[in-house]
Amino acid sequence: MNPSLPLQNQRVTRLVQAYRQAPWRTQRLWIVFFLLAMVAIGMVAGLYLNVTARAALAGREVQNLEAAIATTQRLNADLETQIASQLSTENMARRAVELGFEPVAPENIEYLVVKGYFPPQAANLVAGTSDSPQAAAVDPLYTQSLFDWVSEKVGATALP
Repeated sequence: MNPSLPLQNQRVTRLVQAYRQAPWRTQRLWIVFFLLAMVAIGMVAGLYLNVTARAALAGREVQNLEAAIATTQRLNADLETQIASQLSTENMARRAVELGFEPVAPENIEYLVVKGYFPPQAANLVAGTSDSPQAAAVDPLYTQSLFDWVSEKVGATALP
């Protein structure tokens, strides 16, 4: 057997007796654990309250921004209505007469021809026209649709 084993048992026994003789040590240990648990719970609760407060503030800010957007949209609609009423045909004609303008008869209209002025041309969006450089680049073999190809093959087999 191990000769140091009885010595170790004696040390353990003395340690147990010391704790039995001083119960305040175990009480202090329980108090420390309890306080540590309370501090941990307090930290979690504080963190939860912090996150909740920030979420509430963000929600309130969103509500304020939505109210500001609604107010701005109403103001914009009012301004658009005012612009539409100012640009109505009756108001524009009345304002033109107030400024000294008068209606013109078609025979009093003069057209001025300006040399070198070319009006803007409409964009040609049709693919495959002779003007586009891509039209020449596409092989005519690939311009046939599937329906045309099938009808050509069916027509070729039908004729003797």
